[in-house]
Amino acid sequence: MNDIIVIVGPTGVGKTKLSIELAKRIDAEIINGDSVAIYKGLDIGSAKPLINEREHIVHHLIDIRNVWEDYTVYDYQIDVRRLINEITMRGKRIIIVGGTGLYIKAALYDYKFTKGTINNNYDNLSNQELYDKIVQYKEDIDVHINNRQRLVRLLNKFENREEISHDKDKLLYPARVIGLTTDREILYDRINRRVDTMVDNGLLEEVDELKDYYRNSRILNSAIGYKEFSDYFNNSKNLDEVINQIKLDSRRFAKRQYTFFNHQFKVDWYDVNFDNFNLTIDTIYESIK
Repeated sequence: MNDIIVIVGPTGVGKTKLSIELAKRIDAEIINGDSVAIYKGLDIGSAKPLINEREHIVHHLIDIRNVWEDYTVYDYQIDVRRLINEITMRGKRIIIVGGTGLYIKAALYDYKFTKGTINNNYDNLSNQELYDKIVQYKEDIDVHINNRQRLVRLLNKFENREEISHDKDKLLYPARVIGLTTDREILYDRINRRVDTMVDNGLLEEVDELKDYYRNSRILNSAIGYKEFSDYFNNSKNLDEVINQIKLDSRRFAKRQYTFFNHQFKVDWYDVNFDNFNLTIDTIYESIK
């Protein structure tokens, strides 16, 4: 079995474009690794590749759930492992691309979940609030309040009321993890401009069509680019304030993505040449072909 190519990195660095170009060159199918792109109707805010942008490359796990349905990390694990077998049987190579590190980690490594496990990112809670919730379970734990990643993991574990056992270092499939990165100031500027482009492309109209689902939709209340509009609909923030909040949340999320990828994967990082992205593609292709 050829190495599975995993493309990770913060939002806005060109992961989707790289994945499509590499898929054309190595005859691969693409598995989505973004937890928001899984949902129908969340197009602009997730920046998912639309049908006409996929250049006839087969994409999996995009638009497979409605916003009122739950889709867990357990579901993703099952679906990806099934797809790995199916795509391999067709003689195709596999590219997994996205920014949801836990989903990708759970699919490729020896994570064991009980059906129904829900993973929350708790973006609406501070580290202190996470810690306070964990302490309420009165378990013997040793976690620093600044270790947000572990706080989130522990609270998920307790709130699911189940034991999640895993060997985080046991890789079940041959995989090569490619990371795209850039200077922090450049990244933040790209994120800000990307959010502006989403608004210009109709993000408000997209969200307005979904507002009736907010009450019962976990994804709409947790996904960056969508959850911020709750304050807009209840008239506690105006549109400019919501847009600025999306930019801030996106920048903070990018920092957390770097932390997760560096701690959980062995990543080969590549600085993106935004002036000549084809050069970046060529360099990475030469390393994996």
